[in-house]
Amino acid sequence: MDRRIKRRVGAQFPVRVWGMDAKAQPFTQMAKVRNISRSGVLVGGMLRMLKPGEFVHVQFGKDQAQFRVVWAGKNGTPREGEVGLEAMASEPQIWDVNFVRCCEVASS
Repeated sequence: MDRRIKRRVGAQFPVRVWGMDAKAQPFTQMAKVRNISRSGVLVGGMLRMLKPGEFVHVQFGKDQAQFRVVWAGKNGTPREGEVGLEAMASEPQIWDVNFVRCCEVASS
């Protein structure tokens, strides 16, 4: 059973991610969104290790916003290269998604 409170929508689209990695080195790279919610996003294909609590920028098309790293998959595990990012309330919503409608369609 999924214990998540926020509705999530499965997705597969490219984004650009940049910031500082876990070794305090600047990076920029393309990655793939796996799922999104009002409060965050799961991104896969990360080549750099990120540190929970740090901030990164995510760009989708012409829109961009800052996110906080909540968790990062450890090397050598099935979650390697994945990061969970929390949307900041002060940042713009960069996804044009009706979460309620998507969840209604998915459950019917």
